Order: sequence, then C-alpha cells, then structure tokens
Amino acid sequence: MANTFFGVAVDCVDAAKLANFWAKVLGRQVDDHPTRENAVVLVDDVGAHGPRLAFHQVPEPKTVKNRVHLDLIAAEFDAETERLVGLGAQKVHDFEHSGARWTTFRDLEGNEFDLIAG
Repeated sequence: MANTFFGVAVDCVDAAKLANFWAKVLGRQVDDHPTRENAVVLVDDVGAHGPRLAFHQVPEPKTVKNRVHLDLIAAEFDAETERLVGLGAQKVHDFEHSGARWTTFRDLEGNEFDLIAG
C-alpha cells in the first residue's frame, strides 16, 4: 500500500472553537495549544473511533452544502439528539428511509453531519 488514511481536515473560521465542539461530540481530547487558526481532535490509542480531525482557519465563509460530511451512529438516538443540540448543533431535518432513521445537523459553523439511529 502506498498510503494510509490519516484524518479529515475541516476548513473553518475558528479552529479552536470548532475543535472543542467536535471533541465534546465525540468524547475526545483536543491536542495541546489549539488556536483560532489550527486545532486537532485526537484519536484514542486504538484508533477505533474514527480518524483524526484537523481544523484550519480559511478566509472565506462556508457558502454551500458540504460535499463530504461525518456520519455518527448512536444506540440512544433521542438522548444523543438532545445532547448534540445542547452542545450547539442545529437540527436540520429528520429522515426515515427503508427502515433506517437519521437526522441531519449543522455544527457551530454550519457544516452538515448526520446522526444515525443504531
């Protein structure tokens, strides 16, 4: 293999603020010394809970729907929905299709992500 999947990078206005939001959502830690320009949400030692997330400040605002988004899954779907909203996520739309149920949210800077009932 020539490469390894390392992580996901997210453009944003305030890297530290968004990294702290995602660290709370995922139950992870933010790397030392996050700044408005750059911040990283770390993975655990096993790496079983998804990739490293890096946040980088860019000058332009988000203007359209994400082409890539994160999918989260929760056994306690309703409780997790309330927790995400309490952290500042904005609920956008509920879906049910072919026996699957999920909700699309926006994070603090408007980036879409889904919570799947599992």
